[in-house]
Amino acid sequence: MSVYVDDAVTLWRGRRWAHLMADRLDELHAMAAALGIPRHAFQDKTSGAHYDVTAELREQAIARGAIPISRHRDRERVRAVIRVARAQGRGEHP
Repeated sequence: MSVYVDDAVTLWRGRRWAHLMADRLDELHAMAAALGIPRHAFQDKTSGAHYDVTAELREQAIARGAIPISRHRDRERVRAVIRVARAQGRGEHP
């Protein structure tokens, strides 16, 4: 099982943001906790189960073992990860 972090491309409030996702929710929450992200920051609505992370936290996640995925180079893998995140967001266990 794995934790993934996509490219930090979304510009919001003057910072670049990425999405932290995982094959299993327990792994996702554990990585977020290790990065110091509070549980209330968890998002599980239409965009799927994820945490938003700054570019700096993205680098820390990678240093802790998260797999970087690129929306430009790894399109199929990103789609698969997002499918799992969306299913998790709907309460399904893929």
